[in-house]
Amino acid sequence: MPLVVVHEDEDLIVIDKPLGLVVHPAPGHADGTLVNGLLAHCGGSLSGIGGISRPGIVHRLDKDTSGLLVAAKNDAAHRSLAAQFAEQSVEKAYLAVVWGVPSPSSGEITGNIGRNPRNRKTMAVVAGGGKPALTSYRTLTAFAGASLVDLRPATGRTHQLRVHMAGFGYPIIGDPLYGGGATRRLKALPAAARAIVKTYGCQALHAYLIGFRHPRSGAIIKFRLKTSIYINKLISSLDAI
Repeated sequence: MPLVVVHEDEDLIVIDKPLGLVVHPAPGHADGTLVNGLLAHCGGSLSGIGGISRPGIVHRLDKDTSGLLVAAKNDAAHRSLAAQFAEQSVEKAYLAVVWGVPSPSSGEITGNIGRNPRNRKTMAVVAGGGKPALTSYRTLTAFAGASLVDLRPATGRTHQLRVHMAGFGYPIIGDPLYGGGATRRLKALPAAARAIVKTYGCQALHAYLIGFRHPRSGAIIKFRLKTSIYINKLISSLDAI
């Protein structure tokens, strides 16, 4: 598997995960995952804390979310990185293209996230139970019927950005689970934009920045990517306001 390695040292490896790549083996995805690629690339130098199915994995991205993902190459690095994620000190930022133009143009979204009582296969902002979640957002560019936004999750709940933006009324374009009225909304987009969304068939969401304390040196390190090909194509096809 050709991995796009952004950074690698004796303690960790940072990967630019492409769209469509599952992070770790699960029912229906026994191989062809990022873990399989990491094992082939790193050999035996991955943390064993996650067990045989998740060696080195300290966080994950959804299958159809692209961007930066860090894996630990030894147990000390794994413990350090896992603790930073748990204490919410890891800086994470995403680019997304959402339906509509958020109002206000920037702010914070809160709301506990838990299993959707109407569909246990999805998540939702729930009135009772769930886990607290906080997302900061900032509108970067507004288009006719859509916007490019910067999303920064302070917490790391399952599907957090997708659920929060949908609950806020501005779901991520292309999201098959939380897109909300996608067929109707798609008709309002330019033909080129409709074709791009249908071709990719997934949420326009890209993890472009991650920053954390290096587990060995203690220095704060950050990695940044340009936006994804999918998002670039999509915003170039939209009509600017």
